[in-house]
Amino acid sequence: MADPWLALEFGVDPAERIAQVGAAHEAFLAGGPEAARRTDRRLREVVAHSWRRSAALLDPETTPPVELTDDALESYRAGHPLARVLPLFRDLLGGIAQDGAHLMAVCDAHGRLLWVEGHPGVLRHAERMNFVPGARWDEPHAGTNAPGTALAIDHSVQIFATEHFSRRVQRWTCAAAPIHDPATGRLLGAVDITGGDHLANPQSLALVRATARAAEAQLAADRPVEPGVVTVAALGRDEAELRVDGRRIRLGRRHSELLVLLLDHPEGRTGEQLGLDLYGDDRLHPVTLRAELSRLRRILGPDLLDSRPYRLRGTVRADFRTVGELLERGDPAGALDAYAGPLLPGSDAPGVTRLRRLVDGQLRAAVLATRDPALLAAWTATPAGADDLTAWQALAAASPPGAPRRPLALARVDQLAREYDLPRATLLQRPGN
Repeated sequence: MADPWLALEFGVDPAERIAQVGAAHEAFLAGGPEAARRTDRRLREVVAHSWRRSAALLDPETTPPVELTDDALESYRAGHPLARVLPLFRDLLGGIAQDGAHLMAVCDAHGRLLWVEGHPGVLRHAERMNFVPGARWDEPHAGTNAPGTALAIDHSVQIFATEHFSRRVQRWTCAAAPIHDPATGRLLGAVDITGGDHLANPQSLALVRATARAAEAQLAADRPVEPGVVTVAALGRDEAELRVDGRRIRLGRRHSELLVLLLDHPEGRTGEQLGLDLYGDDRLHPVTLRAELSRLRRILGPDLLDSRPYRLRGTVRADFRTVGELLERGDPAGALDAYAGPLLPGSDAPGVTRLRRLVDGQLRAAVLATRDPALLAAWTATPAGADDLTAWQALAAASPPGAPRRPLALARVDQLAREYDLPRATLLQRPGN
C-alpha cells in the first residue's frame, strides 16, 4: 500500500475487508499477533501494534470513561489552546459534521474529547459508546481508534471499522491528525472526523491533515515570533527540534544530547565535563567531542554557542525546563500538561539518562502527592507511568466506587501485581508507597 496510514487500497470491497479484519481481530484476541497475521497477512502494522498496546491495558468490551462533565468540562476546554481555533475547525469541517453521516471531534493531548459536533441523530448513536465531550479516547482507555492512535504514534491515521480494538466501536470509521504547538512542538491534541465505511478514502485523511496544519498555522499567526528567542523540544522524541525566528531545525541524536546537556548547565561546561556526560568514563573521546561541538556551532550559529566554557547564549527555552519551572511554582497540572514524554528516550548518554530520571521522578512525585484522580490518570497514560505500580494503586485508591476509571485502575493493579508476583490487596492498602 502506497500510504500505510490509509485503511483501504483502491478497489477493495469495504464489506469484504470488514469481514477479513474482523476475523483477524477475533484471532488476535484468541491467540495473539501471530494468529492474527495468519488470518490476514494484509493487516496493517499500525493496527497490529495498536492492538498489542490496547490488549495490554483493556478488555475489547470496554467503554471509554467520561472524566470531565458540566462546569469542569466547560472550564477546561475554555482554557485549552485549541479553543482558539475551534471556529476554524467548524469552518473547515462543519459542513461534514452537519450532513447527517459524520461527526467532527477535537481532543486534547491526553485523548479527552473537548468538542464533538454533528447531526443530532449521529450524536445520539455516538453517545452509546461514550463518544461525547469529556470522555477519554486515548488508547489506554478506548483501544485502537483514530484520535487515540494518532496521539499514540504522533501521526495522522485512518481506522476502519473492525480495525478498532473495542467491539462497540467497530461500526464506525474515523480519520484523525495530531496538532502541535507551533512555537514549542508540544502535542496539543488531535482533530477527527468519524462516520461510516465511506470515510475509508484518501480524501478524509487528507482533510484532517490539512485541517490540523491550518490550525497550527493560525496558532502561529496568533502568537508573534520573538526575535532571537530559541525554543527547544526534547521531551518524547529521540531528536530535539529547535525553533528560532520562525525556522525549525531538527538535530541529530548526538547534537540533541549535547544541546540538552548545555541547557541543563547554563553556567557552562568544560569539554571534559561534557565528554563524561556524553560518553561516560570508559569512552571519553576529546577529538570526537570537539568535532561534534564544532558541527553543532555551525548548525546553531556562533551567536548562540559559546566556548571556554561551552555554553548557550541568549534566551533559550526548553520544554523539559518548563516542566521543572511549573513544578517549582507548585503547578503539577500545568507541568503534566507540558510533559510530552521522557527526555530523549532513545539516549543512553549518562548525563541525559540522569536528567531524564530526574524530570520523570520530580513530575511523578508531584502528581502522586496531589492524589487527584484526573492527574493520576493522565500520568498513567504516559510512557513513564503506564507500568507505574504506585501510580495505578493511587489512582484506584483515589477513584470513588462507581467512578468510570476505577475498574480500569483495579484491573491494571491486578495485572501488574501478577507480573511482579505481588498481592493486589497489599498494593491497595499502601497507596503512599
